[in-house]
Amino acid sequence: MKVLVTGSSGHLGEALVRALRSANHQVVGLDRVASPFTTDVGSITDRAGVRRCMRGVEAVLHAATLHKPHVVTHTRQDFVDTNITGTLNLLEEAVSAGVASFVFTSTTSAFGGALTPAPGAPAAWVTEDVKPVPKNIYGVTKTAAEDLCELFHRNRGLACLVLRTSRFFPEEDDNRAIRQAYDDGNAKANEYLYRRVDLEDVVEAHRLAVEKAPSIGFGRYIISATTPFQPDDLLDLRTNAPQVVRRRVPEYEEEYLRRGWKMFPGVERVYVNERARKELGWHPRYDFRLVLDRLKAGADPRSPLSRAVGSKGYHAYTFTDGPYPVS
Repeated sequence: MKVLVTGSSGHLGEALVRALRSANHQVVGLDRVASPFTTDVGSITDRAGVRRCMRGVEAVLHAATLHKPHVVTHTRQDFVDTNITGTLNLLEEAVSAGVASFVFTSTTSAFGGALTPAPGAPAAWVTEDVKPVPKNIYGVTKTAAEDLCELFHRNRGLACLVLRTSRFFPEEDDNRAIRQAYDDGNAKANEYLYRRVDLEDVVEAHRLAVEKAPSIGFGRYIISATTPFQPDDLLDLRTNAPQVVRRRVPEYEEEYLRRGWKMFPGVERVYVNERARKELGWHPRYDFRLVLDRLKAGADPRSPLSRAVGSKGYHAYTFTDGPYPVS
């Protein structure tokens, strides 16, 4: 199969190209940055360039985007140009080329304000039925791009699936308080309980989405590690997360004590991946229990693919405070 991967020099893009090449697919990698995983250096905002890359393509994995870390360093127009106009270019050229499957990489950040319950309320149980309340231009443009995908399925018959991925970046947390209070490995391990996913599982979700798109037509899916929590945990999770984790995964305490780690005191939201597991047949391997088992064994909790891709960062320069500036 000939597959177009946008953002092929980026974190997810490289991982997708690696996986596709290892499965003997022909890959067209499009990115503004040259790399061993990019065959065509260019921008998705260049309609003619997108058309050239689309020739003979059977599936599109659209991972190119301006991310949340770019909100302070790029203009709102930059976000519209890349995340909306770039996606529109790809969709129109995909229809013209007769593409069978179009997979758009979106983000759980699109839920925005819906992820923070009112004071005293239980933690949010976040499924695809939760209405997004974007908090910034990143969220606005990602939800707009999702709607474009749905429009092209409805009006042009393009099979298009949207994958809202949770955190899988290896960089440090952008929250200074988290960086100061928790070892980076500690914070990321905690997140596997409710808002993190391993890169290898994300890639597998994309593979399955390509396969399932023609029969599904259109759908949005949360791509996050399977949580051990249940809806009846939500009230306690908000104010006493360690108690709930002790109830659901009691073996965590011994390993955390040995490492001098600690659980977050409270959790505001839980991402639920049930629809992706049911409709895509996705079975993510890397959850909190597997991470815990690897830590006990003295092994790196990350997948081999995640370790191979490593950390790329979001900018060509460093900042004095944190991995990127926060507005």
